[in-house]
Amino acid sequence: MNQRITRLGMVFGVLYLLLFAQLNRVQFFGAQRLRDNPINSRGLIREFGQERGRILTADGVVVARSVPSDGSFDNVRVYPEGDLFAHVVGYQSLNVGATGLEREYNDELAGTKLDQQIVSLKDLFRGRDSTATLTLTIRDDVQRVARDALGDRRGSVVAIDPRTGEILALWTWPTFDPNPLADPDGAAANQAYEDLLADPTDPLLAKSYRELFFPGSTFKLVTATAALGTGRVTATSPVMPESNSYQPIPAGRPISNFAGETCGGDLFEILRVSCNTAFAEIGAEWVGPQAMVATAEDFGFNNRPPIDLPAAAKSRFPTDYGARLADVQYYRGVIKAATDTGDGEEPTSPDGTDDATEPLPLPNGDVGVYENTARLAQASIGQNDVAATPLQMAMVAAAIANNGLVMTPHVVSTVTAADGRLYSANEPQVWKVAASMAIAETMRNAMINVATSGTATRLAIPGYVVGGKTGTAQLGTNPPNSHAWIVGFAGPPDGPPEVAVAVIVEAQDGASEQTGGLVAAPIGRAVMEAILGAG
Repeated sequence: MNQRITRLGMVFGVLYLLLFAQLNRVQFFGAQRLRDNPINSRGLIREFGQERGRILTADGVVVARSVPSDGSFDNVRVYPEGDLFAHVVGYQSLNVGATGLEREYNDELAGTKLDQQIVSLKDLFRGRDSTATLTLTIRDDVQRVARDALGDRRGSVVAIDPRTGEILALWTWPTFDPNPLADPDGAAANQAYEDLLADPTDPLLAKSYRELFFPGSTFKLVTATAALGTGRVTATSPVMPESNSYQPIPAGRPISNFAGETCGGDLFEILRVSCNTAFAEIGAEWVGPQAMVATAEDFGFNNRPPIDLPAAAKSRFPTDYGARLADVQYYRGVIKAATDTGDGEEPTSPDGTDDATEPLPLPNGDVGVYENTARLAQASIGQNDVAATPLQMAMVAAAIANNGLVMTPHVVSTVTAADGRLYSANEPQVWKVAASMAIAETMRNAMINVATSGTATRLAIPGYVVGGKTGTAQLGTNPPNSHAWIVGFAGPPDGPPEVAVAVIVEAQDGASEQTGGLVAAPIGRAVMEAILGAG
């Protein structure tokens, strides 16, 4: 009998231990999973009515705050500037969740982080306001200039301080008013959300950092940087031949210049006039796939940018070019010209032998040619499967402006307590090294040349050093249509560049083909002038 009781006690002991372990697993280790479960609305309902910290622009404008409510909730979230910061701040909605900074910094704004709740031992025995205030790197006045300059054209504007990674403007049109989505009336919030989802222009999508586009000729900055990195290309050599068409190797469809123009020259000249044929050849036959992929990824392509906003898109540069077939020398080897001595004798080769068919070695002859090298030629001018966000292209310009360093982009400057105490600050951090200082300096000078006498003259600001690169990303439509791009930087004559920009004006149905220099450059200039205090 005693043995049976002992066994029964052991069974109950094991069951108790299992129950205890399961309880702790659910309560502690599984708590976050249960909170994140979409069918669990208790946490959302509880947090929705709580007071949250404010969100301010760099110049002190309140763009999100909590106000007392007369309804079922103690507080409701409001966005005083409406759609101006919707894609940055996002919204907190009872029915459809949260986006933007309201999501990314939810714990800080709600005051649930332990280091905000307990600053000193006294906080263990007293209540205190633990919510945090976010201060943005974006100025309200600059954001308004970006909005007004773009107008009602679909597109995006991104401005960055290249020295720190601070986002100075982040604007996309179309946008939306977040206030109806934060309405405590669930039916009203749902209807507002459904209306926005049904809008074919997709106003909920922050295209400035979440949508991919063909970058077009703005990508030639990456190709030029890669070319300089190989050591085969300098600012003055090679001099690419004048041409209106490039025939890829080993095979492929010919690549032509914009409007069928003929162009060629050294690196500065082909960047100044944005020569497709020259850059296609340089990428495919002077750089090659390994160096092109490596340089693109050094700028941030094929990586998700570490911006402090949710769901940033990963810009794309193709990496698969098939098997290696031969080298450029095999396809492009030049036959030595026979030398006629003028004495009536049979011509001989320059070395005096009778063999007049010896190949002349090419400076780029050892560059590999692959099954899909024709694809690389297209990718080198920002076409084929190359795709980038406006944020990514602003980071390309910023890296060149900042001695080759890609800084971590961010939109929040500081997180502070209700009493002004600093919780945290986003300090400048290097994310990637895109180029050496020497190569970056050469690229800056090349971009300055483009803004001074090339396709980006409408980006120039009197009294400031400005560099730029235009892009016309043709979409292959009939009638022809294209995205219009500009990227660039600007700063005082006696100091480093203080702002880098990227602007895209998207192609629109029924619109004629548009160029970056004509359409996008004036927008970029207006934003840079606002940041620099010029004009």
